Amino acid sequence: MLREIALGAMVVALLGGCGVAKMLEPSREQMLQRILPSAVQIVIEQKEGRRVRTGSGVVLASRQVGGRQECFILTSGHTMSGIAGQKEVYVVFGRDQGDAKKARASIVTYRDTPEVDLALLRVDDSRCVPARAGGSALLGESVWVVGFPWGRHMTLASGIVSQVNIDGSPAPETASRLMVDAPVSYGSSGGGVFETRRGRLIGVVEGYNTARVSSQGANPPWYIDVPVPGQTFVTPLSAVKRFLADAGYAELAGAQSPPRRLTGVR
Repeated sequence: MLREIALGAMVVALLGGCGVAKMLEPSREQMLQRILPSAVQIVIEQKEGRRVRTGSGVVLASRQVGGRQECFILTSGHTMSGIAGQKEVYVVFGRDQGDAKKARASIVTYRDTPEVDLALLRVDDSRCVPARAGGSALLGESVWVVGFPWGRHMTLASGIVSQVNIDGSPAPETASRLMVDAPVSYGSSGGGVFETRRGRLIGVVEGYNTARVSSQGANPPWYIDVPVPGQTFVTPLSAVKRFLADAGYAELAGAQSPPRRLTGVR
């Protein structure tokens, strides 16, 4: 009898523990409140103020320097390609709160190659809310993608990690690209990709496959390239860290002794 009572008590304790653990997990709304403030819009303008290009970005880290807050933003490299000296880069904060304000940004470094499509921007702004870093993406893992398609409103898309070794890497830690089936559109490149269990950053949108749709009988003929659903390419966090280390900004990728009160990716 005592043995049965003890066993029953153990089962109750285990079930109760599972219930407590479930209660301690953040809700969907709480995770989104953590994620959305880290999403920023990237705007490229001519010096006279005319908008010529837009993209998406995610706040990677921040640090205090001489009484001001430096904010580091990650975005796609192709968004920054070909703008040096002719155009100005701005980061728009607060779109998740409906209080959009833009700040002038400087390009720290960028690469736009078949292997790496990333850029690092720096802004002096106190509205900086860094994303929380995750680990390697898992096949079938649920994800959220936050971006600003067509240069307009913040958009949240959901999906799963559909491929983790596009480049044939033997391990997720060395992969340079993965795929998710969350739908994105023009202007979403550079947006953050987050796993939904803890709301942590696992990569940034690189781009997507497109299909060409042509006019039927129009004169003159025209065509438009549209995104192929379910084929969104993502640069994983491991590749982001290699990019930062190669550029001399390893502290932003989680160095053991981050300088000047660094916060963010770790």
